[in-house]
Amino acid sequence: QVQLVESGGGLVQAGGSLRLSCVASRTTNRGINVMGWYRQAPGKQREMVALITNGPNTRYAEAVQGRFTISRDNAWKNVYLQMNSLKPEDTAVYYCYAKNSYTDASYWGQGTQVTVSS
Repeated sequence: QVQLVESGGGLVQAGGSLRLSCVASRTTNRGINVMGWYRQAPGKQREMVALITNGPNTRYAEAVQGRFTISRDNAWKNVYLQMNSLKPEDTAVYYCYAKNSYTDASYWGQGTQVTVSS
């Protein structure tokens, strides 16, 4: 079992920056090889923001490419999302995500609110 706890959300003006953090606490220490961030805005479906895998290889949604940067530590315990040049349309609940691609087990955090004012 893996528990994910996010922090770092808040209210920021357009053009500002925030850094989200996620800590993975797990009873088993092996197998997680994908971590990332998703977001869900009111009335919209949850969407992928950024993912990081072995390598590390990264993948970003087109809407955040060039503004957001995902990173992690080598132990797969912490994953971060640096968000720059924030826009009002970035307003959403951001969820930390982890996956064990060997077992196909996925895990989600409880979410952290990011609000960008215009």
